[in-house]
Amino acid sequence: MPRKQFNETIEKAFKGVESLLNGMLKDRSVPRNIKRVAQRAIEILDKAEETPGILASNIMYLIGDLSMDPNIPFASRTTIYRIIALLENIKD
Repeated sequence: MPRKQFNETIEKAFKGVESLLNGMLKDRSVPRNIKRVAQRAIEILDKAEETPGILASNIMYLIGDLSMDPNIPFASRTTIYRIIALLENIKD
């Protein structure tokens, strides 16, 4: 099922998040457990059956704990913070 269309600002934020997550998947320095979480977040974005606020909240919850993982490379931790910054402004 294709993703719902949201307003332009929200859609731009979700595309940015998806781009950052795909970058993490392609990065060879990112551990597999982190790539699994990134892939799961992309799947949530793709099916997007919830409202924008719930969708953003679900993804932030999913990747929020990754920032505390001691095995995550510094660049990936920064990417996670960028994703959270994009999503935290999305409200219903």
